[in-house]
Parts: sequence; structure tokens; C-alpha cells
Amino acid sequence: MKTIAVSIRTTVALMIIILAYQLVVTGIAQAVMPDKADGSLIYNDKHEVIGSKWIGQNFTSPGYFHGRISSIEYNAVSSGTPNYAPSNPDMLERTKASVEAWKSENPGIPVSELPVDLITNSGSGLDPHISVEAAQVQIPRISKSTGISEEQLKELVAKHTQERELGVLGERVVNVLLLNIDVQKTVNGK
Repeated sequence: MKTIAVSIRTTVALMIIILAYQLVVTGIAQAVMPDKADGSLIYNDKHEVIGSKWIGQNFTSPGYFHGRISSIEYNAVSSGTPNYAPSNPDMLERTKASVEAWKSENPGIPVSELPVDLITNSGSGLDPHISVEAAQVQIPRISKSTGISEEQLKELVAKHTQERELGVLGERVVNVLLLNIDVQKTVNGK
């Protein structure tokens, strides 16, 4: 009986410690970086959530920049992606389909100029970024579809280009959602 009482007290004490820890960490995050603590949400003019800076979205319209392929359809409930070898038949078929889609959507851009990040998954399947090259190669299609000049689109890509972390880590990238929001504003004349 004594062992059961000790077990119960220990369980209750650990539950209180864990709850207190979560409250302290959440409080610190809210105080120090509230935007990130709340998911880095992006709102429209009506104050409706339209996305997060950290989770990609599937853009298929020719008038928008397209992001990376996501095997999980950017569903943040469960991140991850199949870890296929380059010789896997499913991977080969998906890649061939992606290349064919590229050719039909971007007839003026040869496949040799197709950046690999536009036909491959990120490790999480949620990546909201593409390389600067992947954004730039889509400019002719978007210009033709929206009527926005290629020069204006190049300026938007430059505006949304995020430099390397600490100047040396990672690659220069573009957040597709933030870029497409500006494309839509430009089309709407805002």
C-alpha cells in the first residue's frame, strides 16, 4: 500500500512539474517572440488566416509561383515524405510526370533550365521556400498569365529573397506564399 501511495504522489508531482514547465516555456515564447509562438500566421485584409510563413501551400494556377512538390499535400498534421531512392519506380514516375507538367506549363523554358527543387520534395513535405533560381525561371509564365511585366516580377522575387543564415548557412530562398500575396496585390492594383 505504501508503494502505491508513493507512486501516486510521484505521478501527481511529475504532472505538476510538466504542466508548469509547459506554461513557463509558452509564456517566455509569447513574451520574446509572439509571432513565431503563434505559428507565424499570415492574415488577409479581412484579418482571416490565409497561411503560415513556415508551411507551404499548393499553388497550381499559371498566374502564381509554384512551390516544391509535397507528397503529403502540405498537411502539417504529419510531416515527412517518402524516402525513395533515385531508382525507385514510383519516384521515377512522379519525376517524369512533374517534368511533363513543367513542359506543358512553361513551353518557352527548356527542361535543362528546370531547377531540381521544383520537381523534388523537401524532407518535411512542408517547405514554403524555393530557390531564387526556381522563382526566376517561372517569371515568363506568370508574366504571360497575369500581364505583370517580367521586370516587376523580378523586383518582387528580389524583394522576397531571403539571404543565407549568418551569411553562410543554407541557400538564398524565396517564400512562395509571401511572393504570391504580392503577385495578387499587383494584379489587383493594390
